[in-house]
Amino acid sequence: MMEILDGFPANVVAVHGNGKLTRDDYEKVLIPAIDAVLTGREKVRLYYELGPDFTITSMEPGALWDDFKLGVSHYLKWESVALVTDHDWVRHSINVFRFLVPGQIRTFTMSQSREAREWIVG
Repeated sequence: MMEILDGFPANVVAVHGNGKLTRDDYEKVLIPAIDAVLTGREKVRLYYELGPDFTITSMEPGALWDDFKLGVSHYLKWESVALVTDHDWVRHSINVFRFLVPGQIRTFTMSQSREAREWIVG
């Protein structure tokens, strides 16, 4: 399940994902939110929390594909990404592949969510 988080400026898409992430989560929540921010802007910032019940096996294959397509189709439009999760494997994976993202990307633990929020809006 994915939901939009409130309290962020208009140039930031903020989402919380937990448990099973589906293709519908991407097609009905995340992609429209990013497209809306990019209307009239060249860049988007993403604050992405992954909760404790998220696992890679809980992502539907369609969600994985949409995640990949979203990253590629908006490749030059990522200004910054804050990924917040207590899953070490996710943070390590991001750190290994961060060179593939043209914008800034930082990972944070859930206890650092306030710092992540300040960084993504700063």
